Amino acid sequence: MKVMNYTEIGSEEVAEEDARRVTVRWLIDENDGAPNFAMRLFEVAPGGYTPRHAHPWEHEVFVVGGRGSVYRDGEYVDVKRGDVVFVPPNEDHQFKNDGDSTLSFLCLIPIV
Repeated sequence: MKVMNYTEIGSEEVAEEDARRVTVRWLIDENDGAPNFAMRLFEVAPGGYTPRHAHPWEHEVFVVGGRGSVYRDGEYVDVKRGDVVFVPPNEDHQFKNDGDSTLSFLCLIPIV
């Protein structure tokens, strides 16, 4: 069992070329013995965004703080603290920080 504060887990810059001002903390993953899912915390600074992309696995997202938008079906939809987002497999998606404080969200993915 792993029990710790998220701040004890290092953050790393999201390295994809088309990401801007985004960090990720791998909170739980296969290194912790999790065989099925990984939990990540993304922090997007004002004006930042994740890469726009698609892949064959789903995402479950919970917005922890801030506000922004998510790309869905050719348009951006507003999200804020407390919102949940389900991204189906193979759907183009991108998160943007449209606010003036950090947009933070938990993102769960299958371990592939």
